[in-house]
Amino acid sequence: MGATAMRCDVSDEAAIRQVIEDTEASFGPIDLFCSNAGIGAGMDLASPNEEWQISWDVNVMAHVYAARHLVPRMIERGGGYFMNTSSAAGLLNQLGGAAYGTSKHAAVGFGEWLAMTYKHQGIGVSMLCPQAVRTAMTAPPPGAKEGTLATSAAAADGMMEPEELADIVVEGLAAERFIILTHPEVLEYMRRKTNDYDRWIGGMNRLYRRLLGEA
Repeated sequence: MGATAMRCDVSDEAAIRQVIEDTEASFGPIDLFCSNAGIGAGMDLASPNEEWQISWDVNVMAHVYAARHLVPRMIERGGGYFMNTSSAAGLLNQLGGAAYGTSKHAAVGFGEWLAMTYKHQGIGVSMLCPQAVRTAMTAPPPGAKEGTLATSAAAADGMMEPEELADIVVEGLAAERFIILTHPEVLEYMRRKTNDYDRWIGGMNRLYRRLLGEA
């Protein structure tokens, strides 16, 4: 067993291809590819186009690039597995995070397409959809005592520690579940959303106003 660290701009297809090439040259065929990079830019309608674009490139296209260069190799070898990190925001959306919620929905959509298209050729896919996890992304901005509105909304059911998340991921991968949830409440929120979309949107709007201190 061994490990190595590599720098990679996941928004750059050539960089991802190089990581794949270097990894397989050093360690052999990749059986499981974990696509975990994410960015929380593009908070609202006033956010610049550049923030929307980098959100798309990191939160969606990084998964596409990895699959583009690994799926043919995996099929030739008899199969392989992708664990792509989205977010509970990819299922429920994200208050205070317009580009984040939008791009994370797209990430789930791509994972669905990947699984539907290649399952019969031995390609497995899991989408990790956590709520708030204690990382640099959920830490308060420099000089602030509290996190952003988006973090506050995501942490409504508690902030999970990375070690606990890792245990859930290992168990979910062993079971080959497509959706790996870290917070069981998310499943009930999904059911409420699909059962009555209009009521769910109304409830989310009330939560948004409450987080703003307006209700």
